[in-house]
Amino acid sequence: MIAADFLNLLCCPETHQALIEIDPALIESLNAGIAAGKIRNRAKQPVVTRIDGGLMREDRKYLYPVRGDIPVLLVDEAIPMDSLS
Repeated sequence: MIAADFLNLLCCPETHQALIEIDPALIESLNAGIAAGKIRNRAKQPVVTRIDGGLMREDRKYLYPVRGDIPVLLVDEAIPMDSLS
């Protein structure tokens, strides 16, 4: 869990939209997809490492993974939310 005061400082590096923390159920769903090899990042590379959390853009199109309490705010590492469909 990311401290609220730290989360308020973060934004999407591409659009500068606010980021919101996702709930644990979505994290587990993503991790199941990662384990099955079904999740790709924005660079179209397979995501192979489980995530500990995630920060979703306000428009809900992309999720930035959090690993070891560190947000990975790189545009190419973002996970398109339509990949869960």
